[in-house]
Amino acid sequence: MYSKIMVPVDLAHAARLDKALQMASDLAHLYKAEVIFVGVTPSQPSPVAHSPQEFSKKLDDFAADQAGKRNITASGHAVVSHDPAVDLEATLLKACNNIGAGLIVMASHVPGVSDYLFHAHGGRVAEKAPVSVLIVRGN
Repeated sequence: MYSKIMVPVDLAHAARLDKALQMASDLAHLYKAEVIFVGVTPSQPSPVAHSPQEFSKKLDDFAADQAGKRNITASGHAVVSHDPAVDLEATLLKACNNIGAGLIVMASHVPGVSDYLFHAHGGRVAEKAPVSVLIVRGN
């Protein structure tokens, strides 16, 4: 049913992604699908990497680590954005189309008061994505 599963990852918060990573791994095994970890980075230095090239290398290392731990086929797909806070959803949707993903598995969080005023990224991606989106609550 799915041959490519896209998993957006924030390398600064990789420790909080375990439930979503496990779900993506389980689905990859079920459908014999490739998992593509998508990371969005600014062009300027960030707390995660000094350059887009360094970020891409860290994302590839993350994908290789996940592939080894979970016995899946995985790769990284780094995307540079001028302002990830503003255009994250659009950037992820474009990446989905570019890689040909059939499913997006995304981590979320327990909603708080601010989520009723400002929508979470997962909800906006699910609203506009051309494919199915599974949002996995982390807590």
